Amino acid sequence: MSSLSGRGQRLVQSPPAAEYLREHFARSPAPHDPALRPDGYIPLCVAENKLMSDLLCPQLGRPRQVPARVLGYDAMIGSWQFREALAGFLPRFLGRAVRPEHLAVLAGAGSVLELLFHVIADPGDAVLVPTPSYAGFWPDLETRDELCIVPVHTSASTGFRLTPELLDSALKSAGRRVRALLFTSPDNPLGRVYSRPELEAVLSWAEHAGIHLVMDEIYALSVFGPQAFVSAASLRPALGERVHVVWAFSKDFAASGLRAGVLVSENAEVLAAVDGLAYWACCSGHTQLVLGEMLSDQAWVEGYVSTMRARLGSAQHAVTRALTASGIPFLPSEAGFFLLVDLRRFLDSPSWDAEARLWRRLVEGANVNLTPGSACRISEPGFMRLCFAAVPEHTATVAVDRLARVLGG
Repeated sequence: MSSLSGRGQRLVQSPPAAEYLREHFARSPAPHDPALRPDGYIPLCVAENKLMSDLLCPQLGRPRQVPARVLGYDAMIGSWQFREALAGFLPRFLGRAVRPEHLAVLAGAGSVLELLFHVIADPGDAVLVPTPSYAGFWPDLETRDELCIVPVHTSASTGFRLTPELLDSALKSAGRRVRALLFTSPDNPLGRVYSRPELEAVLSWAEHAGIHLVMDEIYALSVFGPQAFVSAASLRPALGERVHVVWAFSKDFAASGLRAGVLVSENAEVLAAVDGLAYWACCSGHTQLVLGEMLSDQAWVEGYVSTMRARLGSAQHAVTRALTASGIPFLPSEAGFFLLVDLRRFLDSPSWDAEARLWRRLVEGANVNLTPGSACRISEPGFMRLCFAAVPEHTATVAVDRLARVLGG
């Protein structure tokens, strides 16, 4: 007889972490090294920017005076000093002024999403998520919040374009109360930056449907293509009661390990309810101090963002050049750390089982890990996400060469 509760048994029997992540952590102790381990593991499955540590580590590690207040309890949704610093920084991409009292800081964007949806939806309620999607939304919302994500499937044949008609169909067929639409821009995994008219259509649809719109804008500054980022926060004079923006330091500042996510909301009840849960997901006071000082150095931030965009563009160009030379089809991206490779012609049948077999073949044969399309809830099998910024540029091209050898074998 198990010593665990029913909840504990379910976590063991059906772990929230996807198989590709479990494989990633199992292989990570033996990474690729050109000299020491040329056949080592190359992870192209995790959306992290590993190209910026030479700028970030000196900035975050410089000597500083740590005030005594950092050692004690503070507001669980972030110290007032840190939220003031964020209020000075966020308008850079939100396109509007932000007040500190409209911000909550928690231990990463995942915690922000989990707590936000905990207070705007009840167990069994539905949340609409357009696909292809970030794979982590499912464990974020379904594990402890016990919500039901209803995918809004877009099609490769239309370039994965979302339309109001697709949203209408998902809303009508949900079979349960729909509380929110969770929308990501820039998009993960497509790396697409949505235009003002496209965002206006999404916002207008959510307003007409009378549901919350949660905008995941976590890649707002990680744009390297010609399309300028537009925040949903800039579309109306006020966010109102039902529009909420999520951002974090994990992507734009390449610091996923520091666990600092931000909620922007003008709904006082939402913020008060999130505050009631924040004790279990608060961000370290020392982390807030370090990040707040970083944001206050405006000249450094300007240089960092400019360099980051250039490096992301260079990495994407190197990988797409290697993919083209190897005959591997892909969908170009203009933001984020990733793109989709189209491996449909390499499947032994047009099925999800065939995609799983191909993914396993690439992991075992190339020691390269991609994010399977099934994890991104793509509407048809054969697409996989390739995270080109997760390793140094040269290592990413080595990975493509390995993939090509396995696919051609």
